[in-house]
Amino acid sequence: MALGVYSLLEAIVLCLNAVCILNEDRFLSKLPGWGGTQVHGFGEEPGIKTQIFHFIRSVKTVMKYPLIPVNIFIIIFKLIFG
Repeated sequence: MALGVYSLLEAIVLCLNAVCILNEDRFLSKLPGWGGTQVHGFGEEPGIKTQIFHFIRSVKTVMKYPLIPVNIFIIIFKLIFG
């Protein structure tokens, strides 16, 4: 299987699906720093862990419903073309 545009697109969609199905109550709340909001001083940037948590939350919020038609399209495409 050669790495093409479709394979790259499919890998991106699979990674987005993996992020979107993470359950906050079961998995993410057990990670340190997930639940609370941290107050930073003026001019201080949040740490890498906080940025990753914010990225996961934003991906879950924004990509939840657009991924449904994309997944349907990929499933139909795989059924037709193998």
